[in-house]
Amino acid sequence: MTLPLGEAIRRAFEQRILSGALKPGVRLPTEQEIMAEFGCSRMTVSKALTALAGAGLIERRKRAGTFVARPRVHSMVLEVPDLAALVAARGQTYRFRLDRRERAVASEGHLAGQPVLHLTGVHFADGTAMAFEDRTVSLAAVPEIAAADLAAEAPGTWLLHHVPWTEADNRITAVATSSAEARLLDVAEGAPCLCVERRTWRGDAPVTSVRQLFVAGSYELLAHFGPGGAA
Repeated sequence: MTLPLGEAIRRAFEQRILSGALKPGVRLPTEQEIMAEFGCSRMTVSKALTALAGAGLIERRKRAGTFVARPRVHSMVLEVPDLAALVAARGQTYRFRLDRRERAVASEGHLAGQPVLHLTGVHFADGTAMAFEDRTVSLAAVPEIAAADLAAEAPGTWLLHHVPWTEADNRITAVATSSAEARLLDVAEGAPCLCVERRTWRGDAPVTSVRQLFVAGSYELLAHFGPGGAA
């Protein structure tokens, strides 16, 4: 699918910023220079820059130019993991089984009121269930996920490969499985699981909300802290 030119410009600069090719505080090319690079109108460039500014990735300063925004003063203790890559790194065979896929309107959380894609499924390592996942993805922020083959590539992996995130939060608890969750994970009802709930944003736009239940002993969370408290 060919992207509209304004969206192609937005994504090109988003990738350059989030990859570190354009560092915080660096001045972006002028609108004229971007027009020449992409062969487009000033209006197309302005729309792309407005979208980047709305996502919190750039700052447009009157008479000074456009600059890569500096990160907010907070740090992520836990990165957003790619479970397929983590399982493969352990020398195990990974598989994701997509059990449910439907469009809906989110009724709660940071996606409330938005059209979303609701997904549930189970992650496997060497054929054994390791985690149950219940995820909603904003179709406003990520419309292309509606056509993605999420049976071939797990939703979390697909999102990491296609939608850079700029902010996330995690909530981690210990829970007992319900009867339905126990059946999906092939464990006894009430078995202890590690529950990870995560929300992500791209700038001010919410992207996804996910709840993952990990079978005891199947997953671990590691974080390193220095004297200054940074992760």
